[in-house]
Amino acid sequence: MPRLIVDNLVLTLEEGESVLDCLLRHDIEVSFGCQAGICQSCLLRSVEEVPEEAQKGLNDPLRVQNYFLACQYQPQNDVWIQLPNTGNFEVEVESLERLTPEVIRLRLSKPQDYEYRAGQFLNLFHEGRSRSYSLASLPSDPFLELHIRRVPNGLFSHWIFERLALGSRIEIGPANGNCFYTPGQFNQPLLLIGTGTGLAPLYGVLRDALSQGHLGPIYLYHGSSTPEGLYLQEMLSKLQGKHPHFHYVPCLSRGPAMEGIKSGRADEIALSEHPDLKSWRVYLCGNPEMVKSAQKKCYLAGARLQEIFSDPFLPAQS
Repeated sequence: MPRLIVDNLVLTLEEGESVLDCLLRHDIEVSFGCQAGICQSCLLRSVEEVPEEAQKGLNDPLRVQNYFLACQYQPQNDVWIQLPNTGNFEVEVESLERLTPEVIRLRLSKPQDYEYRAGQFLNLFHEGRSRSYSLASLPSDPFLELHIRRVPNGLFSHWIFERLALGSRIEIGPANGNCFYTPGQFNQPLLLIGTGTGLAPLYGVLRDALSQGHLGPIYLYHGSSTPEGLYLQEMLSKLQGKHPHFHYVPCLSRGPAMEGIKSGRADEIALSEHPDLKSWRVYLCGNPEMVKSAQKKCYLAGARLQEIFSDPFLPAQS
């Protein structure tokens, strides 16, 4: 009989038994709902690839990470699975760099075996509270990189800008989110639209795509209301010069036009220059109103809902 290996436990699956039923039979607590593969509450992750029928209805980012629906997976062979990681990690501040007066690049030590995809986000903890920040670094980097914007009266940004120092120890959670690059369609056009520090996940997605040999055109539109908000211009321009299929378009939504910067909202400029998004993959990050509006516009322009990935930067509630 096939075996189900969970952490240090080895469970024997009965004939025709699903992963979910086996876990519940052994009193292992897991989330589940409809048990029909619709609600996706029983989503788990395998160490190895799983059959297509166990991933029916899942998007590409989940499939490539070997996620599956426990209620739909009836293994015929031994399978190793990972239960959701709810534990946090203690890391050290390796560098603090002011990219602009209002944006700081924070680099943290990377815990051993910390798994993530460029563009996902993590929770950073301080005084019993947490905030989500997107990962701009690549998994191959020896550090975790976050871009933090100073928020007026912001608890976390004030702490990071004014009190955090090299060598400080802080707590982070595991990486989450589906806003990351997935290989496989190397000629597919990519459209990346971000505002403010919404550039952070897009910067990660962009470099991940380039490092994996993406061949299709890549357009990055970064918007800000002030020139100072258009950070990393030099780095992105260098990437554009090195990769002819990558196009960087900084956009300024307010004030007079400036050389090398387009005047207007990033999403509006992007959609006006690419009115037909059929067969494109789209990433939208930053201002939640922009993200919501652009999602609809991109869909109406022909992009499939499954090919539109977003990371709206919602304001903290406390």
